[in-house]
Amino acid sequence: MTGIVGDLADWMLHLDPLWVLLVVALLVFAEDAFFLGFAIPGETAAVIAGVATALDHVSLPVAIVVVVVAAILGDSVGYEVGKHFLGPKVLGRPFLDRHRHRIEGAQRLIRRRGGLAVFIGRWTALLRAMMPALAGASHMRYRTFVIWNGIGGIAWGVTFVMLGHVAGTSYHQIEKRAGHWVAIGFGVIVVLGVLLWHLRRKAAERAEERVT
Repeated sequence: MTGIVGDLADWMLHLDPLWVLLVVALLVFAEDAFFLGFAIPGETAAVIAGVATALDHVSLPVAIVVVVVAAILGDSVGYEVGKHFLGPKVLGRPFLDRHRHRIEGAQRLIRRRGGLAVFIGRWTALLRAMMPALAGASHMRYRTFVIWNGIGGIAWGVTFVMLGHVAGTSYHQIEKRAGHWVAIGFGVIVVLGVLLWHLRRKAAERAEERVT
């Protein structure tokens, strides 16, 4: 996982700015639209977009708009997919067994919280992918879904792009004051810290699945 994320970041930051934005948009959109939050690194892509803005590779406002719009559109497509194609037969397929308790938990959250569940789900990778489709499958009112989808997409997009931007800006400041190699060392520590947090969260999720 660490190598894959690192390679993805390195590859994206060497692309033409237009291609950076396009790749980010596609990753964020696909994660939310097609029930693929456990495979598509949309959250990582948003952070990388923020780092690219700090390196003056792309515009910060443009990056935020691209991530937010991709997130909202991806969720909207996911809602329609769930509404028209995601029924009990699909949800009962064996390939979803390892995520069964999370799917059932997301369905309970929708029943308890309604539209608020769409906002809550935005902040966890697997729920971020499942929630729009499950909201559509549960026939949540589209107006309710659109409102909470918009609020969640804006909050999530701004948050993760700015996290990447702040990390990238810190790199620049250290480079100016303490030198290139110290800045590189700081950057490595930040990246390793983020990746460690990501891996520990994934490990905790897998442990929870085994217990359940």
